[in-house]
Formats: sequence, structure tokens, C-alpha cells
Amino acid sequence: MQLETVATTLRNAHREDPHFSVKMRIQKLNQLKKVIVRNESEITRALKADLGKSAFETYATEIGFILEEINFTVKHLESWAKVKKVKTPLTLFPGTSFIYSEAYGVVLIISPWNYPFQLCLSPVIGAIAAGNKVVVKPSEFASETSSIIKNIIMEVFKENEVSVVQGGLEETQVLLKQKFDYIFFTGSTSVGKIIMKAAAEYLTPVTLELGGKSPCLIEESANIEIAAKRVAWGKFLNAGQTCVAPDYVLIPAKLQDEFIERLRFYITTFYGLDVKSSHDYPRIVNNRHFDRLKELLIQDKIAIGGELNREENFIGPTVMKNVDLSDKVMQDEIFGPILPIIPYDNLENAIKNIMNFPKPLAFYLFSENSEQQNDIIAKIPFGGGCINDTVIHLANPNLPFGGVGTSGIGSYHGQKSFETFTNYKSVFKQGTLVDIPLRYPPYNEKKLNWIKLFLR
Repeated sequence: MQLETVATTLRNAHREDPHFSVKMRIQKLNQLKKVIVRNESEITRALKADLGKSAFETYATEIGFILEEINFTVKHLESWAKVKKVKTPLTLFPGTSFIYSEAYGVVLIISPWNYPFQLCLSPVIGAIAAGNKVVVKPSEFASETSSIIKNIIMEVFKENEVSVVQGGLEETQVLLKQKFDYIFFTGSTSVGKIIMKAAAEYLTPVTLELGGKSPCLIEESANIEIAAKRVAWGKFLNAGQTCVAPDYVLIPAKLQDEFIERLRFYITTFYGLDVKSSHDYPRIVNNRHFDRLKELLIQDKIAIGGELNREENFIGPTVMKNVDLSDKVMQDEIFGPILPIIPYDNLENAIKNIMNFPKPLAFYLFSENSEQQNDIIAKIPFGGGCINDTVIHLANPNLPFGGVGTSGIGSYHGQKSFETFTNYKSVFKQGTLVDIPLRYPPYNEKKLNWIKLFLR
């Protein structure tokens, strides 16, 4: 299939057979699941090669996540896709009202490198569930995983159902010049602006899953032991290369040292004294990102870690204390295993500092005070998050996942994925046995009084 005309080719296929039945969609998704299960070892090998991920982390955050998403979608798809009858006001008697779901048509999905399997196939599941044709552009930075994805998709789908485009910037630019019916992008805010600009040329709707500096606020009533354990897990998962990782921690000044010591304990518990030898700690994706992260380190503020090995793209779990908002590490999303700790003396000021940043993709609050929990959650805008945990909210398919403002537009997961890739048609069906004359000219005082009676 020609790259320059891939959107047109799939659109023609969609027009020829626009009714991709729910039964067929379920069959395809079940087949996708079988092929993924059969290729588990190859997927695990690819993610080890691309990011140094352990088999456990690969299954928990990539393979298992996708299998669960397929299971959830298959279980509920028939009910999601049904024509839904809705209430009709008395003024429209004797009519009835319905909402029909239909595919947008041809969808472009551009996925990132940090969770290259999960973040590629998760939106594909939603797009197929809604009945779309799909063009998938996996990340060139996770080349081994991208190759596996292409093999899996080619085994399950025909080329005019789902087409995989390999390559880098040049191929992406060629795709963005074409007319798609929907674009789904996961990546940085800066590239998200480019995607939205390209989509505007054709007034194409978009979902942008971006990022930002996701804060973790520790309130003085928090269980410090649990907070340290769960922050360490969420931050250093995938070596910090997670869009919803805690980007920085705000903590009462009097609790900073205790928190850091508990972080030290759990980092050692998780990865051992020699983190570089741990089979459970991944690597930075490439030299360019390694060099970027290295520049964020402030040597005299490093309280834990700071170990570097460029040859292996290794940066150990690193914690910096007494960080200022003006420090370089606080200017952009870190996207790596560096955790700045910012002490505060006044909770309201800490909240104001959070709100001085653009609205984050995620927010994490540790507090045992239910009144404070409700107050703080109400004050701070964010895409999604947790109280007394980190990252784990993504695992619930009943919770839509997405950002707000510069951290994203739109959301997905579970039913929301189906809705994201679905156009809803509103249909009013009028009866013909009765035709009330009130709405027809000529109008008079009597008709006006009747309409005022109905519409007030």
C-alpha cells in the first residue's frame, strides 16, 4: 500500500463496506488476543531490547493491560453499540428519539515509545470496537516492539482494515498531510501542537494524550511509610518514563528527611544496593534522552542516587531535596528517574505552586484527612489521579484516562475508547397517523397561547 495514499485507500475500503458488524469486530478482537498470547515471549524479548523491561513489568503494564482491555471491550461491546432510545418531550408527540453509533471512518493512531505495545494497541482496540479502519504509526524509538506490533496486526487484520506504517519523522509528516476522519496521538505537548495544527487543515477531530509535570502532594496527616513506598514504585516504574509518573513531590518541610530515608529504603528493597545489576530496573530509551536527563541533575541537591552510565543508558533512581521552583528540573516534564522534593511550610502555598503550572495529566495526594482530601481534589484541576497511591488509576477500565489543557484533549480506556472513536447520530422518528396542526402556518393568537402553554 502506498504511504502517500494510505488514508484514501482505507477510506475507499470503508465506503465499499461501511458496516463492520459488531459480531465481526468481536471476532477480530478475540483473534487479536489469541495472537498476542501466542507471541508473549517475543513481545517480552522486544521490550527488553528496547527499554530493558523485566518480564513482570512487561506483562503487568503492557501485555496484561491489553488483554484485559480486550476482555472488557468484548464483554460490553454489544451493549455499547446498540441503538439507544431516549426520552422525547410531549411537544414532539407522537414521535420517538434514538441515538445511533457509527464509525468515524479512517483513524490515524500515532503512538509513543515509552509503553510502545500498550499505548499503540489500546487505542487500536477502541477504534476497531467502533468499526473504523485504522492506520497505525508505532514509534521508531522502540523498533523491536514496533516490528512485533506490525507482525501481530498483519496476522489478525487485512491491510485494508488496519495498516501499520513504520518509520520516523518523514513518514509521520507524509501521514499528517492526508485527510483522516480522526487522529489519536500520544506523546509530548510540543508535538501535540503540530498534530492539532495538521488536523485543523481538514477540521479533523483529535484526541491528544500528552503529559506535563504531574505533582504529588503529601499532606501532614499522610502515612509517610505508604507514601514513600508507592511514590517510589510509581516514579521509578519504567525508569520514570511514564506520562503519569509523579514528576515532583511537595511535602511539609518537617517530613522531608523522613520521607527521603523511607524512599532510600524502598529503592534498595525494590532494586537492591546495585541498581544497575537489577533485572527489574529498565534503561533510558536512547542517548539523546539520557543526555537531556543528565543536564537536569543538581549535584549538591542529590540525596539519593545520581549514578550514570551513558554506554548502557542507565540512570539510577535519583532523589533531589530542597529543590526550588526556579531550578531547571522544574521547567519541563522530567520523564525519567529523577524525583525533585520541594518542602513547604504552608499547605495553601503548596497548592498555589501546583496551580502555577499548566494543568497536569495526573495528580497524587497522600492524606489521611478526608476533609482535606475533598478540599484539595476540588481545588486542583488535573486529568486523573489517586488518593494515597500513584499511577494505578490507569488499571481501572471504568475510569476514563486523559488530560486537560496542555496535558491533553479527550480521553479513552474501556467504554470511553469506544465513545472516542464513535460518531453518534441523533434520529427523531415521527409518526404519520397523527399530524398536529399547531406548528404549521398560518399562526394566530390561539396557536400562540397553545405554544406558550407547552413551552414554558
